[in-house]
Amino acid sequence: MFPYFIMLIFCGIPLFFMELSFGQFASQGCLGVWRISPMFKGVGYGMMVVSTYIGIYYNVVICIAFYYFFSSMTHVLPWAYCNNPWNTRDCAGVLDASNLTNGSRPAALPSNLSRLLNHSLQRTSPSEEYWRLYVLKLSDDIGNFGEVRLPLLGCLGVSWVVVFLCLIRGVKSSGKVVYFTATFPYVVLTILFVRGVTLEGAFMGIMYYLTPQWDKILEAKVWGDAASQIFYSLGCAWGGLITMASYNKFHNNCYRDSVIISITNCATSVYAGFVIFSILGFMANHLGVDVSRVADHGPGLAFVAYPEALTLLPISPLWSLLFFFMLILLGLGTQFCLLETLVTAIVDEVGNEWILQRKTYVTLGVAVAGFLLGIPLTSQAGIYWLLLMDNYAASFSLVVISCIMCVAIMYIYGHRNYFQDIQMMLGFPPPLFFQICWRFVSPAIIFLQAKVHRRLPQNPLHFGSLPEWNVLFHQLPQRRGVPDHGPPAPPSPTQTYGPQIRVREEQRTRRPRPPTSAPLAPPPPKSHSSSVPGPLGWDYPIQRRQSLALSSTRLLADSEASDPEAGQWEPGT
Repeated sequence: MFPYFIMLIFCGIPLFFMELSFGQFASQGCLGVWRISPMFKGVGYGMMVVSTYIGIYYNVVICIAFYYFFSSMTHVLPWAYCNNPWNTRDCAGVLDASNLTNGSRPAALPSNLSRLLNHSLQRTSPSEEYWRLYVLKLSDDIGNFGEVRLPLLGCLGVSWVVVFLCLIRGVKSSGKVVYFTATFPYVVLTILFVRGVTLEGAFMGIMYYLTPQWDKILEAKVWGDAASQIFYSLGCAWGGLITMASYNKFHNNCYRDSVIISITNCATSVYAGFVIFSILGFMANHLGVDVSRVADHGPGLAFVAYPEALTLLPISPLWSLLFFFMLILLGLGTQFCLLETLVTAIVDEVGNEWILQRKTYVTLGVAVAGFLLGIPLTSQAGIYWLLLMDNYAASFSLVVISCIMCVAIMYIYGHRNYFQDIQMMLGFPPPLFFQICWRFVSPAIIFLQAKVHRRLPQNPLHFGSLPEWNVLFHQLPQRRGVPDHGPPAPPSPTQTYGPQIRVREEQRTRRPRPPTSAPLAPPPPKSHSSSVPGPLGWDYPIQRRQSLALSSTRLLADSEASDPEAGQWEPGT
């Protein structure tokens, strides 16, 4: 956990604060904010691509959770025993099926018998065979798609319908749903934690979780995994932080929000680790193996290891329902942010009144497209492609996007301008620690990690019969011969960028973007009863609303020189 906390302190929290302040000041989505420097608008498109990839396969994970949730509505969990038609002779469960007939809770297998089954046979648990042979009906090759699993396809449709209905009114409706989706998982985690620590062998799993492996502390892969986990956990470089912050009031204290949310998020991850490894320690003790041999990776941890552990609890269907309901809520909370990021980027990019009034149809179109693109992932080879997307499309790319964003803001736009803009927005400049991290520490750590990652020998992804050619995805960043074109001169921020009033909902109106050839005259003042206007409102002349490139001091001087009455304006009044 040492690399995890180092990356959290010097990269996670500073970049989290940067994205929140970036989106809140500009009141734009992940594309609109790059009016600060149009040359780097590709970073916004990169965020959109990452959010698209994640949104496609993440909802497939949610649909599998829906499938397990519906399958748990029975008096005996279907993955508890090895007496099902899909089970093989290698199946060896942790429960004795002989006690099933008398209605009592089955007893665990004796320790010596478990060791015998584990060492003399190629043991597969009933939950693993249920996952591979029944739910997925896993094909023998990534190119053999086989048939589309209709139960998973139906659950995928249900998950996309739920996401659309929760976002049908934008952040108004999703904001209310998140109150429940963000709090209820803590209840389930606490229940599972209390049950887990009371099991025999739980202490062994927790000690394995807390004991650092100092021999691996200098391995670059460990630090790379820690960085990827931090960025994935906090949502940095997805575009979602910028998008959600754009709906904040202009003077909202996003500094306080970033620190509280980051620490709470990572504390939750550590707490969930205790829940997971307490159960894994019990299973390892029961099977007579090391904890490292019990833990799985990827979706198998949620759909193999934990479902098997749930069969050991009394009234196991009830706990299974609660657990998978928690997974559904956690997934939906993430999916809301991903879909809203894409919808907001599209609406901002078009930027006319027609699309603003039909944002619901844009949301529907994105949801339908996501459903259609997710259909191949519900086939018999879908899990292979899901793992490829998860490992290559939304891991290291987040680190690269964050590095470019940090360099563009601090060195192309200018750190002094950005610090002054934050002071205008919050009333105080960013703390010295964040200034140092933004300018030096965070970009240096990310860049160094990227350079080391390119030179490391890469191991291909292994899952079932996933072929060795997937190592190509690892080797692509290492290939040479890419033309080195010198970058063009950094452009100045456009006149349409700056602190604006966010106009997204039906009762608000959005002024169309002025053409670049000649500035438009300022529109007549409009009242916005649903929000408090920022210091540069819609009625302020566009010639003087010069975006982030002009600090509040230079804006004031310019207004005083051209209009004595405008010089009376002060930030925050």
